[in-house]
Amino acid sequence: MLKAERVEYVHRRLQQLYPEPPIPLDHKDPYTLLVAVLLSAQCTDERVNQVTPSLWQLADNPFDMAEQSVEDIKAIIRPCGLSPQKSKAISVLSKMLVEQHNGEVPADMEALEKLPGVGHKTAGVVMAQAFGQPAFPVDTHIHRLAQRWGLTNGKNVQQTEKDLKRLFPAESWNKLHLQIIFYGREYCTARGCDGTVCEICTTCYPARKHPKKVHKP
Repeated sequence: MLKAERVEYVHRRLQQLYPEPPIPLDHKDPYTLLVAVLLSAQCTDERVNQVTPSLWQLADNPFDMAEQSVEDIKAIIRPCGLSPQKSKAISVLSKMLVEQHNGEVPADMEALEKLPGVGHKTAGVVMAQAFGQPAFPVDTHIHRLAQRWGLTNGKNVQQTEKDLKRLFPAESWNKLHLQIIFYGREYCTARGCDGTVCEICTTCYPARKHPKKVHKP
């Protein structure tokens, strides 16, 4: 199967499986999404969704969060892991939003990436899911699957993002980002498929006999 055929097949099959993929992190506005995505680093979405209701009771907007102590924030988010760094980042970014952006989350990649705890991937998720702007955030699921499906050489997540943006139309990026994540969790997991098991892997590479070695992010 040629790369163009793989691209068309992957896009079509994911659309069939997940025509309207939900946003996995519970939130009610750009600020709560931003904080939830920050918390999801090295943590499952399910765990984040268990923790955030208590955090929103403490404060669900940057004005109120900026008034909370780092210790109080940390006590709530501890189950998410990395709580010392994450609690400080939530506190400082909330103050920055109040002082520099009138309490609003900026709909701008560069401005988002200047906030503590907000890397390129997190900023991309917020741009895509909160503001509907075309972005293709690449996490470990997407980085791994894109290599297994022959869509990138996967040297790093930056290259994978560039390759995927080049292969798929911009209007599909936001949905496709979620579709690949859901497929990876359900069918093409790190341990459940090595490039020779799931439907998309075997369709893209029916003659593949050995596990596909992937570059880690």
